[in-house]
Amino acid sequence: MKPAFSGFPPEAIRFLRDLKKHNDRDWFQPRKEQFETQVRAPMISLVAALQEALRAEGQDYGFDAKKSLHRIYRDTRFSADKTPYKSHISAALHPASGRRDECAGFYVAISGESVEIGGGIYHPPAPLLLTVRTHVAAHHERLRAILANRTLHKLMGELQGDRLTRVPKGFAADHPATDLLRYKDYFLYAKLPPGAATQPDLLKELWRRTRAMLPLLDFLNEPLIRAGHQG
Repeated sequence: MKPAFSGFPPEAIRFLRDLKKHNDRDWFQPRKEQFETQVRAPMISLVAALQEALRAEGQDYGFDAKKSLHRIYRDTRFSADKTPYKSHISAALHPASGRRDECAGFYVAISGESVEIGGGIYHPPAPLLLTVRTHVAAHHERLRAILANRTLHKLMGELQGDRLTRVPKGFAADHPATDLLRYKDYFLYAKLPPGAATQPDLLKELWRRTRAMLPLLDFLNEPLIRAGHQG
């Protein structure tokens, strides 16, 4: 992996902490250029470096890092919280061969409190969830082997997500994968301390976790990308 990214400047973390305290347009607008150069530009470099590392593993997660970034502006239309900005910067990487909103992906976020890394599928609509569950039902032993990997478990912990109290409709109550079928999300998630964002090895630490999650992402995307192409 090329040393294309060497961490966020300390000013980026200070900016995000200050934004959380002063979350209004009067504070942000005069400092927008500071946000662009100290926060957004390093995030673009980080995402581009992760995309490059994924390509080196034969994984195409896109080439345009800017398109992977989420907007700093909050959608407040249906929220009681009307603060206009997010207090973090984040990005999502999805396979180029799939539809962005219809496949599993990676998530990275930087804030004044932590560095977050995750991977999987979160709150999928009912048709996509059924597609994943059907795949899990047919290949649950393979999924268990993926989740049991020691490196993955050490770096990312247990499978996470909301769960039903009962086996979902359409699946046998005595199916050997009832514990896995009850999930409504399928994702892994880990937090690093905020100081990790400014360290030269941030890319290395995020890549270790991203690479460890690849088998799970591949597993989840097999039926989703296939279904997307058929659609």
